[in-house]
Amino acid sequence: MKTVCLHGAESTGKSVLCERLLVTRGWPFVPEYGRTYCEENGIDLTMTDLLVIAEGQARHNRRALSDDDGAPVLLFDTDQLMTAAWAQMLFGEVPEALLAYPKADLYLLFEPDVPWQEDGTRFFGTDDTRTRFAALAEDMLVRSGVTFVRIAGTWAEREAKAVAAIEGVLG
Repeated sequence: MKTVCLHGAESTGKSVLCERLLVTRGWPFVPEYGRTYCEENGIDLTMTDLLVIAEGQARHNRRALSDDDGAPVLLFDTDQLMTAAWAQMLFGEVPEALLAYPKADLYLLFEPDVPWQEDGTRFFGTDDTRTRFAALAEDMLVRSGVTFVRIAGTWAEREAKAVAAIEGVLG
């Protein structure tokens, strides 16, 4: 089974696309643990919170991989490289532990070129902060040497590009 991680700044359509690809393609996904954590614990995060979120996401990702249902691909709504971008954005540093987790076979890097949607758990809604956060997200991918494809454009274009990239990794 191949793994594909949707990666990028907040409010760029990652979670919505995961849900849509489950419905239209039958591709299962692991939801973003950080969202659940913030809904339960608030958004006044510390570095310790980010490390807990990273481990929680890893636990959910591992569980989904072990529950292999025969699907050709498993989508991760996020992973620890995105948590690393959060650490850099919030605290100006990245614990090496966040870079040491297993990596997905492919990353889809979502550009912040769609309208911001506030949902109560989001932080960086101004154009400047979205651009900065997006750059940090990309930097984590480059720093880790992983394969990634940029996803931008309208919602339909984003979906088409994502499907093409995923089908490409599936061969």
